[in-house]
Formats: sequence, C-alpha cells, structure tokens
Amino acid sequence: RHGCAQSPFGTVFVACTPRGICRLTFLDPPDHDLAQALGDLQQDWPLARFAADAKVAAPIAATLAGAIPQKPLSLHVAGTNFQIAVWRALLRIPAGTALSYADVATAAGKPAAVRAAGSAIGANPVAFLIPCHRVIRQSGAFGGYRWGLVRKQALQAREILRLSHAEPLLP
Repeated sequence: RHGCAQSPFGTVFVACTPRGICRLTFLDPPDHDLAQALGDLQQDWPLARFAADAKVAAPIAATLAGAIPQKPLSLHVAGTNFQIAVWRALLRIPAGTALSYADVATAAGKPAAVRAAGSAIGANPVAFLIPCHRVIRQSGAFGGYRWGLVRKQALQAREILRLSHAEPLLP
C-alpha cells in the first residue's frame, strides 16, 4: 500500500508492506515526483502487488509534524548486511545530535569503510524514520542530503528545538 500526504517538510510518499514501512521519501518535482517514487518502489520490490491507499501516509506525516505515534512504527527495509548495520547505527543516534560518517562507519563495525557508510546512508529507503539527517561531515559541515540540504537543516533544527522546550512546539 502506498500514498502521499503533506508534512511540515514537504509532501511525503509512504509505502508499507504487511510487515512495516518500506519507503518514506520526500517528493520534490521534477527530480522526485510520484511517478519516480512509484518506479523506484516497483524496482526495489518487483514481486509486490501495489495498491494506492491515501490513509497509509497520514500517520507518518503526523509523526513528521511532531505527533507521537499511537503505536510503535515497524520498518520493513531490505539491504546488504553492511547497509543494515549502518541503518541500525543511525537509529542509535539520539535526537538533536549528529555523528560524522566516520563515527557511523565505526558504529557499524567497519571503521575504515567511511565511503561505504556514506553510500549506505544515501541508500536509506525511509527518510527521517532512519535518521540519516543526523550525519554530518568530520569537519562539522552539514554535507549532502538526498532530500536537500535545507530540509536536513530544518529536520535537525526541529529536533534541537523540541529538546530545548518542555512544551511541544507547533509544527
């Protein structure tokens, strides 16, 4: 099932299998539009049956807006053993903090594989939920982000602001 919804960070495309969320991407035409997102999904899941379901994206967009999910989110991602190790390392980065690519490579058990860690981070199929926006260059510079540097900065800023306020902020 797949669908789109508006979030404070732009339109999101979300796809789910019975086991969990398998895709979350931001749609920014013309580079990342719905047709491209569906094509990428079909390429990654060639044996799957696809059904549009607008309801699938709304709870994820609400999570991006700061809502606490009513139940824990499940992910259903596929990757190499190293990609999975990198994505697990990303999940351990606390909100409002950032690690370097080298730190992530080390956390994934391959300290010399910094470039490979960067490639695995870039291949993350579920933006925000596996927080690749929390990775910066060794120099402290933001570096790149598959869905745009401004969005990466906004996601990081929102996390820092939320942590510094006792009351929830407006989205």
